[in-house]
Amino acid sequence: MRLQAEQIVSRALPGQFVHIDTGERWALRRPLSIMRIDRQRGWMELLFKCVGRGTADLARRAVGEQLSLIGPVGNGFQLNLDRPRPLLLGGGVGMPPMLFLADALRGQRHYQPLVLLASEVPFPFRPQPSTLMIEGMPSAAIATMPLLDDWGVPARLASTQGYPGCFDGYITDLASHWLTNLDSQERSRVELFACGPEPMLRAAAELALEFELPSQLSLEEYMACAVGGCAGCVVSIREDDEVVMKRVCVDGPVFKGNQLVF
Repeated sequence: MRLQAEQIVSRALPGQFVHIDTGERWALRRPLSIMRIDRQRGWMELLFKCVGRGTADLARRAVGEQLSLIGPVGNGFQLNLDRPRPLLLGGGVGMPPMLFLADALRGQRHYQPLVLLASEVPFPFRPQPSTLMIEGMPSAAIATMPLLDDWGVPARLASTQGYPGCFDGYITDLASHWLTNLDSQERSRVELFACGPEPMLRAAAELALEFELPSQLSLEEYMACAVGGCAGCVVSIREDDEVVMKRVCVDGPVFKGNQLVF
């Protein structure tokens, strides 16, 4: 879904989201990650899955209709100049923030991002064989997202559903395969970024720990207000040798992987 929202787009950063009113019948808004923006034209794109009546109503909105949005909400990803090889993992509806981040990174010569995307249902795009070689990847993993290939951003796809050209397994297994084939010096240049369902994020945090990588994970969470007032989206975070509660909406949605308590 593409929305014209100049004020939000002018301030949006990768990892942030909007809180959107899906229709008059539903009191609660829905948090949706920003997938792409065009600051000059003032538009942004959202990708969402119809999982209930609210998102189903949203999917039926017609061109030209007006929607109520709050945003951009939350804290986005923080880039580290000492880690110029960002490894981006996006699973399911966790793909959008990875695309936003990849789009931001491709315009900066200092960074060499690698994007891995995964889905257990058909991808929301038509996979195609990549024209970009990636050293250390399984030879059978050749499928990519066409948009990323057009951008010149190396990417591969993973699924356990046997989709042609995709790595047959979990996204973290594919990431582990690639990391294992890097020497220690190259691994020291990698930082892991991820967004997806909780089991995937847990595995991503464990992967970062195994390979001694810093990581930033963007959490998916139901929320009511998105302004920090209701505390309905709290998660457990390790901070100064103790566990504290943080709100995903305003303290997150991005947290350091080694701070999360799953």
